[in-house]
Amino acid sequence: MLSSRTVCATTTPPTVWLARGRHAGPAAEVDVRLSLRRLKDRHAIDDWQEAPGTEGVAEQIFEARWRVDQTVTVRARLTVAHHAGDGQDWVLAAEAEAPWDVRWPSPAAMFWPQEPDAGWDHAAVTGLRLRELNSLPVDDKAVRRVLKDSAQDGWSIHVVVHEAMTTDERGRVPLADLLPPGLRHRVVEHRAVPSQLRVVNWALRDFDVQVPRGGAAVLPGTPVPDGYDAQGFAVRSVFLDGSEPAELIDAVTRFAALPRPLPDGAEGAVTALRERWGLLTLQEELDRERKLVAMYSEALDAMTKSRDLYREAAEQAHEALAAYRESAGTVPEKQQPSGAQPSSPLQQLTRTLERLKGSAKSRRTASATGDTEKATDGRPETSEG
Repeated sequence: MLSSRTVCATTTPPTVWLARGRHAGPAAEVDVRLSLRRLKDRHAIDDWQEAPGTEGVAEQIFEARWRVDQTVTVRARLTVAHHAGDGQDWVLAAEAEAPWDVRWPSPAAMFWPQEPDAGWDHAAVTGLRLRELNSLPVDDKAVRRVLKDSAQDGWSIHVVVHEAMTTDERGRVPLADLLPPGLRHRVVEHRAVPSQLRVVNWALRDFDVQVPRGGAAVLPGTPVPDGYDAQGFAVRSVFLDGSEPAELIDAVTRFAALPRPLPDGAEGAVTALRERWGLLTLQEELDRERKLVAMYSEALDAMTKSRDLYREAAEQAHEALAAYRESAGTVPEKQQPSGAQPSSPLQQLTRTLERLKGSAKSRRTASATGDTEKATDGRPETSEG
């Protein structure tokens, strides 16, 4: 079971594989279900499920689990968002029980069909294809716009390749076909024709990146990962003759191994993968139920202790009140020793009221006596005899 530890807000964990893209068609979930069912039937994945939808949330979630190197379990979560307009955005987060190896199968290949005409492999930022080479636009302004967006993309790895001369079919082999499996669906390849070198380097000058003539450069992304050096990730010569561009593959692989910051929106995807994972094995379900029982038992024990403490405190309070009442009834106020504690405000108020009551009674008595005397003085005297 994956750990639910808090996701680091700055660096992508070494066990995590991330990708983001756009499905060009209207029914991405159909392609996902078809791919997952095929792989389950071939035992290429252990299991998969489609999470129940949430009312008011226009997205679908798929989970899949498989093993690499026979013993390392990978868990992956694909979120497909529905929105008005063409296409559907998707985010894929996968995590292994060991640091990620680029030689492992791409998680995108587990969820999406691999036919060339499948429409899921468009980069989210630029809309360019992940599995194909993308020729730069003819218009210079469009070139600057594409390269600026690409240099700031934190989700995909963007590579610009300059053709020293016009190539034939052997030189049009996509770089994705030559990369390790774990990188094939994370790289966007841009191709510049011989005449575009100047406009390319003009567009990249703000990022301190220059593409050598007939060479290539890996763009930094935003934020720039620690350890990135533009010259260290520039390749001086790329032979587009069908041979393997070993130096360029090495540069892309080294860049992918850098401790890269989590791109915008990735923290939520990784947190959801770790904390809302629902595709459990039987053993994982048993472990979860045992943890729940232990948690409920601890909560019940805490409630019982709290109740006992409350009961004990209440009994002590009643005993103190009874003792106070008993002492108040047996010890007259005038007989209290000189060293006794001063009376409470309530006692003082009670005594004040008693004094006021006594004074009022005395005044009423005096007034009544005076009235009687006046009445007697006013009566006529009777003669004796």
